[in-house]
Amino acid sequence: MNKLRMRFSKTGRAIWISHLDLMATMQRAFSRAGSRLQYSEGFNPRPQISIALPLSVGTASVCEIMDFRLLEEVDITYLPERLNATMPEGIRVLEIYEPTRKNAELKWLAVEGVFEYDERRVDIMQERLSDFFARPAIVIEKKTKRGLGETDIRPAIREIAFAAGEEGVRVRAVISAQNPTLNPDLLAASLRALAPGLAPDFAGFTRVETYDEKMRIFR
Repeated sequence: MNKLRMRFSKTGRAIWISHLDLMATMQRAFSRAGSRLQYSEGFNPRPQISIALPLSVGTASVCEIMDFRLLEEVDITYLPERLNATMPEGIRVLEIYEPTRKNAELKWLAVEGVFEYDERRVDIMQERLSDFFARPAIVIEKKTKRGLGETDIRPAIREIAFAAGEEGVRVRAVISAQNPTLNPDLLAASLRALAPGLAPDFAGFTRVETYDEKMRIFR
């Protein structure tokens, strides 16, 4: 049948499930729900299932996107409920639909997070963080396919804002999803490398929305 697209969340304890384990979890969920995935042809057939932007272990998301094909026609109205009945804690199917846009059009991610400080005042940290990320360039060492290299992550940050809260400094940012991909963990990593006095004692992030190049919501 035609390609289908799933939007799902991965939160709570599920953030510690690796990408490979998540793919296996999805395959088992389809099997238990009685919906057979279509497989590729050839010597080593694989299920036709792919996640647009693989999520790093430890990062939560309420906007993950996965494309797949099934062998039989199904009523996708009821498929999310059937799949959710088989999913582990923390993974929930939000909707399934026929896609009209290519994943290559996905450009920006909105992320929310918190920088926790055990002993430093969050109002002072908020101001200093805003000043740091206002820099025209933020060059750090980053792993690439060719090894370690210097990368300016500032062009991959479209927007970033900070607000002091009881739990720490809340972070809201819009970052590049692909070409280049910016892992939100690099926001904290840049502080550890370039401004250790601003580096949080703990940082955690959640993906909250996907956008195209013109900041239109991507589905």
